[in-house]
Amino acid sequence: MNASDPAAEPLPASQPRTADERTLLVKVFGKDRPGITAGLFSTLADFGVDVIDFEQMVTRGRITLCALVTPPAAADAEGTLRVTVHRWAEEMKLQTEIISGIGDNRPRREGRSHVTVLGHPLTAAAVAGLSSRISDAGGNIDRVFRLAKYPVTAVELTVSGVSTAHLRTELAQEAAAQRVDVAVAEAGLHRRAKRLVVMDVDSTLIQDEVIELFAAHAGCEQEVAEVTAAAMRGELDFAESLRARVALLAGLDTAVVEKVRTEVRLTPGARTLIRTLQRLGYQVGIVSGGFTQVTDHLVELLGLDFAAANTLEAVDGKFTGRVTGEIVDRAGKARWLARFAEQARVPLAQTVAIGDGANDLDMLNAAGLGVAFNAKPVVQEAAEVAVNLPFLDTVLYLLGISREEVEAADELDGTPTE
Repeated sequence: MNASDPAAEPLPASQPRTADERTLLVKVFGKDRPGITAGLFSTLADFGVDVIDFEQMVTRGRITLCALVTPPAAADAEGTLRVTVHRWAEEMKLQTEIISGIGDNRPRREGRSHVTVLGHPLTAAAVAGLSSRISDAGGNIDRVFRLAKYPVTAVELTVSGVSTAHLRTELAQEAAAQRVDVAVAEAGLHRRAKRLVVMDVDSTLIQDEVIELFAAHAGCEQEVAEVTAAAMRGELDFAESLRARVALLAGLDTAVVEKVRTEVRLTPGARTLIRTLQRLGYQVGIVSGGFTQVTDHLVELLGLDFAAANTLEAVDGKFTGRVTGEIVDRAGKARWLARFAEQARVPLAQTVAIGDGANDLDMLNAAGLGVAFNAKPVVQEAAEVAVNLPFLDTVLYLLGISREEVEAADELDGTPTE
């Protein structure tokens, strides 16, 4: 191709369309089947129109397709276009409407947020309450997209016209009243940035409290459980309570570790969450007030990138009733999150932390997104986002990842989705 070839010339910069330019909104709706979108635009192409915008939605097999286009250049061709589009729609057994107007969509207003709603089930009353709160706060719902229909219903709303902080406060109150989970995140490229996800272990990644599993073999389960519950509610200093509970394990044979590992139960959705995040290039870590005797096994089992936990001291095949090294407590969890982020070269603003107990609060507050997962009341009140569903992979929806995308990826490599 030589320089004189018109095709070699650089394309002119696209010019924004003026607010007073005439446009045509072409709406098509009816029973969905392959070829509708191609058929509509092939019909429009014969009139040389430009496409300004188009959107399509399919619900229960019914399509709604909207195309915003310029009128034909020839003034007398618009009537022919209308007749031709209507005739095409009749042949396809569809309904159509063509509306003349001026300009494009109104610019979306300042203050843009992604609102993720999780319901099990998602009731009409909940949708009514949340949408009313959005409009009462001065916001507008620009788009709605369903992320999942099973085992929970998850939808994402794009909202403009109200600050994210104000919207989060308003919707938190309505979510509690309607018994649904709502996460509000500021819109922007940072939401799609590569992230680090760090999880608590006990009652988050797994369904158990590891120290209670050890205590059951030592015959002191009830005593340990009572102290654990008080610590997770924030009623006791974690480090002090840890030492008191570990002291009860003195003399326990270390061979019990293998038994405890087999007793650990992963939280539903844990494997799907981690597998999906890793496919997307996320790094995943765990930080636990529990013990390396179990977390080391989880790292190997799940292919985790980072891990930190306490270590039970053992001498001559018996636990001494003490822990060694730096204690992973409330402040320690936040420190480990920062260390993992530094090693992963990920800013803290692009990290996600997930936990359930009071000793997770510093970590949740330090992360770019802190998720309270089936958490104690004190944690739910303080955390940015609370999820009260029993499936750990619902966290994916907070990141804008849909169930269909997860299942499609699993299908490619033959992995069963949880």
